[in-house]
Amino acid sequence: MNQELSERKPVTILLVDDDYVDVKGVERALKQLKIPNPLIRAKDGVEALELLRQADSVSRPYLILLDINMPRMNGIEMLAQLRQDRKLASSVVFVLTTSKDDEDRIAAYDQHVAGYIVKRQGGDGFIHIMEMLEHYWRVVEMPCIS
Repeated sequence: MNQELSERKPVTILLVDDDYVDVKGVERALKQLKIPNPLIRAKDGVEALELLRQADSVSRPYLILLDINMPRMNGIEMLAQLRQDRKLASSVVFVLTTSKDDEDRIAAYDQHVAGYIVKRQGGDGFIHIMEMLEHYWRVVEMPCIS
């Protein structure tokens, strides 16, 4: 590994999802792939925004994995607030959802998400997603300053 990659801070993963089974799937995939990146969970958009706005709650660089269908504040509503906040607008967000609805996909991309990923039930779905994301943050320069 070249020196520049080894000196980078690990990317913190903020998983915003109310589904316990999906959270466990992500945790298992990270463990199985031996990806040691910090993982922080928020159960909905309200909790996620509170964490992001608290100093030192979510270390930069970070990547947000955002579900759409959640109580209190869904993913599309959270994205709208995130993009309106000057300090959070540059956040890298991947939607990770069961929704195949074109309206949800369009709404997410209208809020400048890095990608829209539909969860696959069972199998190696989360492993493939975590592998892709690990490659992403190793290659892409992530915003580190708020």
